[in-house]
Amino acid sequence: MITEEIKEELFQTQDTVYRDFQAKLLPTVAYDTIIGVRTPALRKLAKKLAKREDIGDFLKVLPHLYFDENQLHAFIISEEKDFARCVAEVNRFLPYVDNWATCDQLSPKVFKKHRQELLTYIQEWIAADRTYVVRFGIGMLMEHFLDDDFDMAYLEMVSKIRSEEYYVNMMTAWYFATALAKQYEAALPFIEERRLEPWTHNKAIQKSIESNRIAKEQKLYLKGLKVSL
Repeated sequence: MITEEIKEELFQTQDTVYRDFQAKLLPTVAYDTIIGVRTPALRKLAKKLAKREDIGDFLKVLPHLYFDENQLHAFIISEEKDFARCVAEVNRFLPYVDNWATCDQLSPKVFKKHRQELLTYIQEWIAADRTYVVRFGIGMLMEHFLDDDFDMAYLEMVSKIRSEEYYVNMMTAWYFATALAKQYEAALPFIEERRLEPWTHNKAIQKSIESNRIAKEQKLYLKGLKVSL
């Protein structure tokens, strides 16, 4: 079966030093479920597997046992060229995503050509009650709607998210830091008016100050907007 073929190939490209490095960055993932396959190797394998007629057999086997299988799954979905089929696979996979890395590396290329249809799904993801579904929704809004298709309504949408989850709040902060870099005048009032939770507010400012895309004067001003926790 293709699932066993894939597992065997993943172990053949295992890098135990890289596995130990990854484990430190993935506190929500059990150490013994990390094989240790480097990302370029996974992307290369995903491109090859995406062309196979039987790849659906692998995509249907959820949940996967290994972190690397989840990573591979995300990269395979990202290669899907049919928007409807891609969204269906994303929705089937998202409930099983249990870490920030797999969540953030799930980035379907076809979404760029279907932004307006994508918005409906983003609203559903952001309203979900699962940490990485919400994080994914914010990530897609950040990736696809902070440039030509930007609208103030999207800032409003993210600013209203309230969560106790670290990985949701961190993505919210990342979103606003990126918004400050790309749409400074539009995003600034959300910081000035303290529209975010205090921790998220400060983290967004921190990330902005660390960014090379924010002017020195802007960084100094933002630094003065930090709040006491």
